[in-house]
Amino acid sequence: MGMQKNHTNEFKAKVALAAMREDQALTGLAARYGVHPIQIGRWKKTATNEMPRLFETRGSPREREQKELIERLYGKIGEIEVENDWLKKKLGY
Repeated sequence: MGMQKNHTNEFKAKVALAAMREDQALTGLAARYGVHPIQIGRWKKTATNEMPRLFETRGSPREREQKELIERLYGKIGEIEVENDWLKKKLGY
């Protein structure tokens, strides 16, 4: 078993983009970047599949997740405020 290298996302994007341009065969890219052709193929597939999401008008998946989290947290704060008000009335504050 060979050692796995941890490549940066920028490196993966660069290699995937080179593979998408198809100006060189995967074996040539593999020699050029020191990455197995199968791995380059995987990165290319990931990049191709994820690319349409870059053009969504509602923001990135991460932005949507953060917005949903904020909405849930505000909802929870509202529930806690209602509970606090109820307890204050119950206890006569």
